[in-house]
Amino acid sequence: MIRIGIYGYGNLAKGVELAVNAASDMKLVAVFTRRDPATVSINSTDVPVINAKDVLEWKNKIDVLVICGGSATDLPQQTPELAKYFNVVDSFDTHAKIPEHFENVNREAINSKKIAVISVGWDPGMFSIVRMYSSAVLPCGKDYTFWGKGVSQGHSDAIRRIPGVIDAKQYTIPVSSSLEKVRSGDLPDLSTREKHIREDNT
Repeated sequence: MIRIGIYGYGNLAKGVELAVNAASDMKLVAVFTRRDPATVSINSTDVPVINAKDVLEWKNKIDVLVICGGSATDLPQQTPELAKYFNVVDSFDTHAKIPEHFENVNREAINSKKIAVISVGWDPGMFSIVRMYSSAVLPCGKDYTFWGKGVSQGHSDAIRRIPGVIDAKQYTIPVSSSLEKVRSGDLPDLSTREKHIREDNT
């Protein structure tokens, strides 16, 4: 049985919790939070909620620690630090900074002889595998990724960290004209800004 710990308890962590509880070869043993543990209600029974500052007390009780912080400011610090003591998995998704994040995490994992897996999410992650298979089957094709319309968790988190902002959501919306060009078979070269727009709700 693989003993799982979850570090951070937001929407992502709730999904991880459901997945772990649905797996026959995994067991959730603890959830760690920066909030007051008494104020955090999780879906699992008989699983303790622990203050994040006490995580090292669990380093011999957890096989894999799934880190569920935000990519903007949490994971760049949390993952390298926790890789010193745990086998870790994160969902870092700031594409331009993945090489830097990889170097920082890899260095600590090698030193501690731990396993660290980064950027395990929708994209990068699951969508990366789909692109790889698609490119192998259609080597002369061209791939495009459009997200939304929907809430961007990472961008929303970044906005909420701005001093004075009480609550905010940012929506990712595909640019309709760019979608139509791709669907028509034009194979356009599109920048990130040409593929999506962002809308804020603060």
